[in-house]
Amino acid sequence: MRVFIITLAGAIGGAALAVAIILTMAGNGLMPINDRQMQTYLMQHPDLAPAMMGQAQILNEQKQKMAQQAALQKVGHAAFFDPAIAFVTGPADAKKTLVEFYDYDCPYCRVSVPAVKKFYEAHKNDTRFAFIEFPIKQLHGESAMQAARASLAARRQPEHYMDFHFALLSREEGAVTDEMVFADAAKAGMDVNKLKADMTDPAIEKALEASIALAHKVGVDGTPTFVLNGKFRPGALDEATLASEMKG
Repeated sequence: MRVFIITLAGAIGGAALAVAIILTMAGNGLMPINDRQMQTYLMQHPDLAPAMMGQAQILNEQKQKMAQQAALQKVGHAAFFDPAIAFVTGPADAKKTLVEFYDYDCPYCRVSVPAVKKFYEAHKNDTRFAFIEFPIKQLHGESAMQAARASLAARRQPEHYMDFHFALLSREEGAVTDEMVFADAAKAGMDVNKLKADMTDPAIEKALEASIALAHKVGVDGTPTFVLNGKFRPGALDEATLASEMKG
């Protein structure tokens, strides 16, 4: 049966299609194939290895996306718009929604700023936005955590928050420092002394823990991760892609 499938697939589409069929059937329990059998087959057919790896990655990404959507349905879309966790802005009855999990030290989050900022400026009156802290300490260290604390404290001056957020996330390279935080806060029109005092409030740490817990609960494992109109979209975005995906 296995040989027939591979032969047929090769005839109509080549190695990549053959691999896709094998992995799809195996992944759904329709083919009794285990790791040892897979390894043996690949050793006998090394030309299939690149296609096999590519298809395996696609299947893993599809499974992750399905798991995230299932978690989202369980948690509920409203969880992203809890003001205790997210900075929420835009009409409460907006038909379109954009959620972003970000890390101020993440280079891919920085790459996405022009697209997100442009979309925000154009749609802040017809789209509901939620910006959620997800600093990844394992990758970016304590500086990312401290920047997130500053961001949470900055929400207590909401009229200046978005200017501060985009400025801090637009840093070109390197870790965010306290000096950068306070400089961007001053440029955004914030009371810097109030910001410094608010950063020491124990409630800030609790809010940070809550936002990280939400990310883990819905399967977010990297930044940026967007939820566009209720659908997960991991990775950096450019203007054209964001505009296109928000139309759907």
